[in-house]
Amino acid sequence: MTPLKAHVRNGRLVLDSATDLPDGTEVCLVPADWWDDHDDESRRRLEESLARSEIDVQEGRLFPAEFIYTVHPIRREVVVRAVWHAARGEAPELR
Repeated sequence: MTPLKAHVRNGRLVLDSATDLPDGTEVCLVPADWWDDHDDESRRRLEESLARSEIDVQEGRLFPAEFIYTVHPIRREVVVRAVWHAARGEAPELR
């Protein structure tokens, strides 16, 4: 089901579009931002980061978690550090 969107008008919640829910259906509403402590700037940075992540997925720059766990534990830290730097477009530190 597509999320419902509403606005407050004269103290009442009014849906922006019609719904096919049957009459009498109970719907719990919470403000869209209630669950986090992001201010506008941190939300903007988060959304930019998520957009970059989506591009990484689309362009094949994705490392499955299983890959990290198949690496020998002594070298795992090096691999994790390299992936972290590569994800940011930086030269990985391989020491």
